[in-house]
Amino acid sequence: MARDEALMTRVGLGQSQPTLRLYQWDPPTISLGYFQPYSDYEALEPPAGDLAVVRRQTGGGAILHDLELTYSLTLPVNHSLLGDGAGHLYEHAHDAVIACLRELDIAGEYCGTTDDSGAAKGPFFCFERRHRYDIVLESGKITGSAQRRTRDAILQHGSIVLGSRYDQQRVGRVSVAFDTTIVRLRSLFVDTLGALGDLPFENGEWTPEELDAADELIPKYAGDEWTKRT
Repeated sequence: MARDEALMTRVGLGQSQPTLRLYQWDPPTISLGYFQPYSDYEALEPPAGDLAVVRRQTGGGAILHDLELTYSLTLPVNHSLLGDGAGHLYEHAHDAVIACLRELDIAGEYCGTTDDSGAAKGPFFCFERRHRYDIVLESGKITGSAQRRTRDAILQHGSIVLGSRYDQQRVGRVSVAFDTTIVRLRSLFVDTLGALGDLPFENGEWTPEELDAADELIPKYAGDEWTKRT
């Protein structure tokens, strides 16, 4: 989370390149949305209530990061993928996910409707909320995303869930080999999203400046003042 915030700041200042990150969580962890009260996590029963918890920069409901792939997309506000508005970035990214799932013979589609969940209200878990750009299967929601917008940059987080070992987070179920699918999904996501914006993605390394900026933020994300906000 510290690295995503560092990238958001640096990309907005033109000090880092627009960046797509794809990562997984170890151990399983709950990430709270920006506006969620910590007391909601405290009320969560075990086993999910015993997991590590962090707070994201992006909004929405909590996510139990287990058998899933997280993406973060960080763009300056003048980026071509934002030409039709920041709200359409959900559609662009989820078009990429749907195309990826299709090649894996998984029939994901847009939810099409939005419920009355708000920044600080609604079911605790993101995957029990609904937004028209969410990706769903017959068995439930499989992908959701949220944003943080500053004057200079957009950070969009998304979670692509392929299963769960915790029934407290009700998600769509797919019958695929998890490890194999993650490798394929990474490749297809990059290729498809790049084609949408005519953007060639290149593998990159963290610069010393980016790592230094992230290291300065680690105490914030490890501390109670940020994580336990009410």
